[in-house]
Amino acid sequence: MNLRDDARALSDDLVRLRRSLHRIPETGLDLPRTQEAVLAELDGLPLEVSTGDSLSSVTAVLRGGRTGPAVLLRGDMDALPVAERTGLDFAADSGRMHACGHDLHTTMLTGAAKLLCAHRDRLAGDVVFMFQPGEEGYDGARHMLDEGLLDTSGKRPVAAYAIHVLSAGVPSGVFRTRGGPALAASNVLRVTVRGAGGHGSMPYRAKDPVQAACAMVTELQTWITRTFDVFDPVVLTVGTFHAGTKSNVIPDTASFEATVRSFSDAAQARVKDGTVEVCRGIASAYGVGVDAEFLETYPVTVNDVTEADFASGVVREALGEERYAPMPNPLAGAEDFSRVLDEVPGAMLMLGSPPAGADPETSPNNHSPLAVFDDAVLADGAAVYAELAARRLEREGQEGRR
Repeated sequence: MNLRDDARALSDDLVRLRRSLHRIPETGLDLPRTQEAVLAELDGLPLEVSTGDSLSSVTAVLRGGRTGPAVLLRGDMDALPVAERTGLDFAADSGRMHACGHDLHTTMLTGAAKLLCAHRDRLAGDVVFMFQPGEEGYDGARHMLDEGLLDTSGKRPVAAYAIHVLSAGVPSGVFRTRGGPALAASNVLRVTVRGAGGHGSMPYRAKDPVQAACAMVTELQTWITRTFDVFDPVVLTVGTFHAGTKSNVIPDTASFEATVRSFSDAAQARVKDGTVEVCRGIASAYGVGVDAEFLETYPVTVNDVTEADFASGVVREALGEERYAPMPNPLAGAEDFSRVLDEVPGAMLMLGSPPAGADPETSPNNHSPLAVFDDAVLADGAAVYAELAARRLEREGQEGRR
């Protein structure tokens, strides 16, 4: 199969689709217009297509010409509640934006479906295409798993792969991955401190929740640096802090929320219990009450070492050695593709896609209202998706014949 040349022949159509998706960003689990666009692109292809019940997912199964196992390819479809400021002629004006490049993921996966359908007679098994809503904080992957994603083809996939674009940090067209932890677990620490309000001139007659909450914010950082191995780190960032209504009034309550990132199950378990205990201990010392809860959202994204090595080899063989660079450390972002990788060995690959001529080190990052992605990566992204599935099925068949 000459999938790369075939993908390049689709380039204009891929750019058209990506830009049309970019104009209609939708957030959450319900993406009716995006789902409709995907279904229209898949219409007429030899695929078994189904849609979700609790979310607007699309799952498509391609039956290969030869009997064999199944491989899963995933692309997420949702956008972010970010007002776009890129100035692109196809920019969204809805107050939502594809600021994380999911419009590229959807386009590349659609392209891969077309490529593999054209070569279905040569496939040594089946391919499951997972078009997923709700990656951005809605745990869409878990919803799809709960609805039977892994049983869609009638056989559990032997491997699963995803590609994620980056608008900064990696040169355009360069793929990266690593075995082991690739992205962090993401969790939320939510704290409300309950004191007793009073006059700001007489704090000794009140129980000031602001001071206690401030102590929690600073002491959590110290506790982390003195508790966790620097080579198995934890990152805690307080993103919201709310208290009071007037400068001379001590409020009854103060509250804050933090994102907590970790890279191993052991660190995750320890930080879950420890952060709550730190807040309770400080509350006791200050004589105030506290409600502290640790909310687990996405687990660590762990790439199977063998599958990550295989994926890096596919990129080098299909595109050239210069198109792959090792990923020495995991990223502190989080992904619900971790749910799939907890069930099926596989790998997530990163694909650099800052705009042409831009310095990857200074380009606006994913989630920025200024984030711009390079359409030039679409064809090769589609080709790599397709190569991963075709080669992995062939490898499984060869191993089964030994």
